[in-house]
Amino acid sequence: MTVIRGATTIANDSADEIRSAVAELLAQIESRNSLKRDEVLSIVFSSTSDIHSFYPAKAAREAGFASCSLFSAQEPEIEGGLALCIRVMLFVEKNISPHHVYLRGARILRKDLAQKFNIAIDGPAGSGKSTIAKLLANDYQILYLDTGAMYRACALAANRAGVDVEDAGQVCDLMRELQLSVVYRDGVQHTMLGGEDVSALLRTPEVSMAASTISRHACVRKKMVEKQREIAGKMSCVLDGRDIGTFVLPDADFKFFLTASPDVRARRRYDELTARGEQVDFEALKAEIAARDRQDSTREFAPLRQAEDAILVDTSDMTVDQVLETLKRKMQEKI
Repeated sequence: MTVIRGATTIANDSADEIRSAVAELLAQIESRNSLKRDEVLSIVFSSTSDIHSFYPAKAAREAGFASCSLFSAQEPEIEGGLALCIRVMLFVEKNISPHHVYLRGARILRKDLAQKFNIAIDGPAGSGKSTIAKLLANDYQILYLDTGAMYRACALAANRAGVDVEDAGQVCDLMRELQLSVVYRDGVQHTMLGGEDVSALLRTPEVSMAASTISRHACVRKKMVEKQREIAGKMSCVLDGRDIGTFVLPDADFKFFLTASPDVRARRRYDELTARGEQVDFEALKAEIAARDRQDSTREFAPLRQAEDAILVDTSDMTVDQVLETLKRKMQEKI
């Protein structure tokens, strides 16, 4: 017999949160240990005293664990202990070297997982980098640093100042005077130019193209990368972009390269822009994405490419949930 341990946390005490967290935790344990359902003899849960709305054992039953015995217990209140935490022990009918699984905020319960870590996600426009990066940051309760917004802010500043983004001299002069900062409020990044929050102005096609061009200049990359490395050196975070794993954070603990077919990426960006009420021509957008691909992958300084140790994930035929699950599983396997 083997005992496999695990733990996870929930954002708030609700039945849906508990169902989701327990199902995810058990699925990860099954996958990581190559378990079959009929090999699980019993599952014992314990939860912190701030969880009342639903029994984790019942969530396990609903998740399909119908043949094994299930038990839930509540832990005594411990001052300073981890909040909203669900722990589990699986007793399985075979002798294996167990892979214990600790997800979300419960990672701090494992000394080998509690250290600061960085996740680098690279890929072309429309591959889903930002969406997945935000979801990973939320699940692991770490910082999401929107690096693309920083370059877009540089492009916006150049457009406003009438600076030719192709002209290295003009751009570097702008960088010397640029007052760009990143502020986090209520878990959301706000990109500031001077004292103005320009976050809502950074996703137009004009700014996107200008950002791809201006980011080719070494003076821009140097200034932004210094700020990004400074932030990543202080705390666990997820960064997404085009050269995070190859240049910005070459020693990141986890590296992924997300891609998708040009048609899929154009459709995703089209849907995103039209949902915001913008009028966009699909074919023009598709051509623009192809142009950005060429520009990003051929620029002289830190071009778009997959790091040798990055895991390639083609998201063309995957849902967001499937992509997220794939990355989390790969991270758990590395741990």
